[in-house]
Amino acid sequence: MDIIVQGDAEWLANRILDFELSKEAVISEIKKIPLTLREKAFQTILKNRTFHGGILAEGSGFLKYGENGKGIHSRWYPATIAKRILNLANIADRIDFRCDDGLKVMEEFSGRCGVVYFIDPPYTAGGKKAGKRLYKHYGLDHERLFRACENMEGDFLMTHDNAEEVKDMARSHGFQMRLVPMNNTHHATMEELVIGRNLSWMDGFPSVHELNAEYAYRATKKKRCGKPLKADTA
Repeated sequence: MDIIVQGDAEWLANRILDFELSKEAVISEIKKIPLTLREKAFQTILKNRTFHGGILAEGSGFLKYGENGKGIHSRWYPATIAKRILNLANIADRIDFRCDDGLKVMEEFSGRCGVVYFIDPPYTAGGKKAGKRLYKHYGLDHERLFRACENMEGDFLMTHDNAEEVKDMARSHGFQMRLVPMNNTHHATMEELVIGRNLSWMDGFPSVHELNAEYAYRATKKKRCGKPLKADTA
């Protein structure tokens, strides 16, 4: 994102379009020591699109089978990727990209009604190892995250692991939950949690269903954006 904001989107898009993808070419490219930020960005995109699950963490390797047996070509759509980068460049003046503590940023904007948050934390609650395997910076106080969501004025939507500890925290803070199907990196269908204050808008989607759990009503007198909240379901 930094290089898009800094004006190198066209260079990156052309680099992607001109690259002749092969396993040997990717290995040769990512072995190079990047001398500029845009060269590092290109290497990162190559890894993300050709490594298993797009995982950049140490120990990750190339896609073997991929989609329909295409291997590393499974997720390499140069024209589409280039177009997305150029589209981002058109709104670069509206993007504030930060390498920062997400919780700190959430708390910075917590008093503003017009801010909406999409939150996708590392899945490390309840002793889960997926987040540790996928990310270099995986340490997170999940209870602090849920407290921050409860206290901020703006609305939020969180995706999280379908784990009992996560569900307990969501209920204790008065949030609603829905289960949605997703495919993992092994193409197996699993379910993830979607968490928010009011998720009734999701009930019309056929693939979404409520958790099989008892919901308690939790009334609150706190006001958000100038309007009193109705009782939330937990």
